[in-house]
Amino acid sequence: MEQKAKKIAEILKVLANEYRLLILCELIKGPKSVSSLGEKIPNITQSALSQHLALLKAHGILDFTKTGQNVIYSIADHRVEEVIFVLKKHYCDNDNIE
Repeated sequence: MEQKAKKIAEILKVLANEYRLLILCELIKGPKSVSSLGEKIPNITQSALSQHLALLKAHGILDFTKTGQNVIYSIADHRVEEVIFVLKKHYCDNDNIE
């Protein structure tokens, strides 16, 4: 049980960043290129976006494919999608966040 709690805490730490949440919200809609994500997420530099993507990938949350020079990211751990859906339902759909 303790190991599972540590794993869950680690995933929650990774998710506890507004840019990473925005990245995941975009990728729930479908795979996207790095440039497409950069256009969709406000006020993020290319460097910061790349660092967030690398962290999400390192924790097994994202996967990517390369086609030529394009890198397309997608969600690899679909349990994270469920977490995002619950958060959106309780905090975004009802405008409960202030």
